[in-house]
Amino acid sequence: MINLIDKIFLRTKNLNYINLGFKNIKEKTEINKIFHAIESFSNKSEIRYIGGCVRKIINKEKVDDIDLAVNLEPKNVCEILKKNNIKFYESGIEHGTVTALINNFKFEITSLRKDVDTDGRHARVVFSENWKEDAARRDFTINSIYADLNGSLFDPFDGKKDLEKGIINFIGDAETRIKEDYLRILRYIRFFLNYSKKKHDPEIIKIIKKNLSGLSNVSSERLLDEFYKLLKSNGFLKLNKDKDCLEIINLIFPQFKNISLFSKLNSFAKENISKFDFIFLISLMIIDGTDNVNYFIYKFNISKKDQKRLLLLDKFYSQKITNKTFTEKNLNKIFYYNGREALMDIIYFKIFKSKKVDGELIRLIEKYRDKKIPVMPFKADFLIEKYNIPEGKELGLKLKAIEEVWTSNNFQISDQEVRKIVSN
Repeated sequence: MINLIDKIFLRTKNLNYINLGFKNIKEKTEINKIFHAIESFSNKSEIRYIGGCVRKIINKEKVDDIDLAVNLEPKNVCEILKKNNIKFYESGIEHGTVTALINNFKFEITSLRKDVDTDGRHARVVFSENWKEDAARRDFTINSIYADLNGSLFDPFDGKKDLEKGIINFIGDAETRIKEDYLRILRYIRFFLNYSKKKHDPEIIKIIKKNLSGLSNVSSERLLDEFYKLLKSNGFLKLNKDKDCLEIINLIFPQFKNISLFSKLNSFAKENISKFDFIFLISLMIIDGTDNVNYFIYKFNISKKDQKRLLLLDKFYSQKITNKTFTEKNLNKIFYYNGREALMDIIYFKIFKSKKVDGELIRLIEKYRDKKIPVMPFKADFLIEKYNIPEGKELGLKLKAIEEVWTSNNFQISDQEVRKIVSN
């Protein structure tokens, strides 16, 4: 239990909007089931909100995920959830995290921890019952704010005050924090661009640059996942205006050669960027007419589907773009042979790269958005039966020739044209 001094000095009654934010979570989810289950376990068991959801409520942002901290070991958390018929899976139990699932909403519950040893990638931890110890191992003061079910805060490092002032403060010694987990370099950039109202502390930038080599030991998956969080955050479009952050990102991700594109987006791209997925936005940064896409795929472990998507876009834009490139005749072929997603990628890529919004490209998007991919009306059986063409290479060539005319003519072909192809 938190002692009396903690209760007097470290718990704060919050402004009404903070309480309303947590009330909103209770109303939209059934998180009270988890709080009740944990706190009913013993007279010492306690659970609190932690991290991003608390930070976002204080900053009046939309909450999109919920992390919880508990002063029990993971095995006890699993026992409690099972007893209370709350679905869960052991998502990261070796690090103390259990994910509860209620009505398809996920709640990550992590036991209080204390770092015993770190190597810049992974930490060896022991579970703790001490909330201050758990707070002390976190990266920034704005991420070490806890809240109870109703929104009363436990804020041992004055993170709320830093958040309101727009100050990104490491907890304790900045270099020590970074060496514990080098991904904190990228996290610093994300939080600085999203929350800072001050200039960089030159000493922090110096420490970050000094330790950039440590990221070479971090897996490509973790690097890309952290960049994803930056790219999808509200502060991303500020990146090109921040000389220090941009330099660090360019050093970490030299493959993102076209990242400056995001400083000069047209009105459509600016208004709609949040609607586009990670791989598409990555494509804008790496496709440059060289072998950069292949290098990116070699360097980062992405799915076969995403690789194919990037390579198709890269191949399309490696050819000479002419007035005929974006005609419906040409786009119909892409639509038929490669599918809707590929076609949309190609058109949207062109829209994002253009200085001005091209109304014709927007019209094409609308045209193909709901259009069904047509089915070729002539099959092998038809040619065999009607024209006595035997199975084999000749049949395949005839079908391919018919398909070519059909796709080139807005998916239309006459019987006369078919006969002409077959008779040649």
